[in-house]
Amino acid sequence: MGLKIMTHWTILLAVETAETAAKEGGLFDFDATLPLMALQFLLLVVVLNAVFYKPLTKAIDDRDEYIRKNQLEARERITKAEKLTKQYEQELGETRRKAQGTIAAAQADAQKIAAQKMASAQAEAQTQREQAQQEIDQQKAEAFASLEQQVDALSRQILDKLLGSLIKS
Repeated sequence: MGLKIMTHWTILLAVETAETAAKEGGLFDFDATLPLMALQFLLLVVVLNAVFYKPLTKAIDDRDEYIRKNQLEARERITKAEKLTKQYEQELGETRRKAQGTIAAAQADAQKIAAQKMASAQAEAQTQREQAQQEIDQQKAEAFASLEQQVDALSRQILDKLLGSLIKS
């Protein structure tokens, strides 16, 4: 409101000055209006500085400070994120190596167990084969013994028949 009144007052003085200058005959007539206009101009500069420029520059400075602060925080966050990323990548690599080691150990254990079971199965199969061979040999021997007895019995019968028929004749 004060600025509006000041502006109106300045315009009125400028109109009066122009009318007086036109009456007196020159644009650059140096009378009391020139210092008054200079004083009004300085007063306008002081008022504008207090009302407009200081708050505006303060707002701009505050905004600059806010932006600088946010940029610094963003850089710090980026640096922290990069560090965390490197740390997580190292931990991930380490975990992968451990997992691969565990997998290799488990595979080696599984191969050992499979080899042991295979060896025990082969040993058991060999034992069963040997037992089967012994049973076959035993049955073979029994069969031969039985056949020998039958052959002996048949041979005696044949001899008896032959001898019996020779004795009868």
